[in-house]
Amino acid sequence: MKLYTTISALQEALREEQAQGFKIGFVPTMGALHEGHLSLVEQAGKMTDIVVVSIFVNPNQFNDSNDLANYPRTLEADMSLLGTQKCDYVFFPSVEEIYPMPDTRKFSFGALERVMEGAFRPGHFNGVAQVVSRLFEIVNPDKAFFGRKDFQQLAIIKELVRLLNLTIEIVPCDIVRESDGLAMSSRNKLLLPEYRECVPMIFQTLKEAKVLALTRSVSEVKAFVGERINSTALLKLEYFDIVDDTSLSAVQNWSDPGTKVGCIALYAGKVRLIDNVIF
Repeated sequence: MKLYTTISALQEALREEQAQGFKIGFVPTMGALHEGHLSLVEQAGKMTDIVVVSIFVNPNQFNDSNDLANYPRTLEADMSLLGTQKCDYVFFPSVEEIYPMPDTRKFSFGALERVMEGAFRPGHFNGVAQVVSRLFEIVNPDKAFFGRKDFQQLAIIKELVRLLNLTIEIVPCDIVRESDGLAMSSRNKLLLPEYRECVPMIFQTLKEAKVLALTRSVSEVKAFVGERINSTALLKLEYFDIVDDTSLSAVQNWSDPGTKVGCIALYAGKVRLIDNVIF
C-alpha cells in the first residue's frame, strides 16, 4: 500500500498499472474510516485488479463551517484499517492540490437535487459533484464504489456520470450497521454517550415502518416515523420521505410503480445522521 499526496505521482503510478491492462477500482472517502468504508474497499478488491482509496475532506460540500471544522480527521488510524484490506494506493491530497483554483462549476441535477438533502443542504450536491468529478478525472477508474447509506448521493453520482458521458461503472454497496442497527458513519464518533444509546431506535423505527407499510397508507407510515422519532427529546427529525428509488419523486401510494425507499435525516444533539430502508 502506497500513500500519495500529489496528483502527478499518483497518475504516474496508475498509468503503469493501466499499461499492464489492470482494471482500477476507486473508493472516494473523507476519511475517519470504519467497517462501512472497508466493505467498499473489499468489494473493489473483488471486482478490480488495483484499488485506490482517496481521503479528502471536501470543503465545497459543507454548508456549515463548524461541521467542516469538527469533521473527524484520523489519517493514521485510517491507514491502519486500510492495511487490513487489498488497498494498493491511498490518495491524500491537500485542498490546494484538488482545487488549485476555486471550482466555480455549476451542475444541474434537476429534481434529484431539489428534494431531501438538497432541500435542507443547498449547494451540497454541487460540492459533491465538483470533488467527485475532479477525483474521477485524476484517478480515471474503471469502477467506483459508493455506499447505499447516502442514497440520494448515489443517484446524483449516477446522473453525474451520465451528464459527463463517463465510462465509469458506479457500483452501489449495501449499508453496514453496528450490532445495534445504527448505520455506520464517521459522524457516529461525535455522538455523546446519551445520544449513542438512543440512536439505535432510528433503524428500529425504519424496520417497524416497513412492517406497517403492509397495512397502512404512505401518509400514515410517514406520520408514524415522524411521531416515533420526535417522541424522544434527544432526537429531532429533519425529514422522512418515501421516494421512488430512481427519480426520487415522492411516492403517493404503495401501488405506484417502481421500488420505494424511505429516507430519513435527523439530529442527535448536534450530530446529523441519515439512513434509509427499502420498502
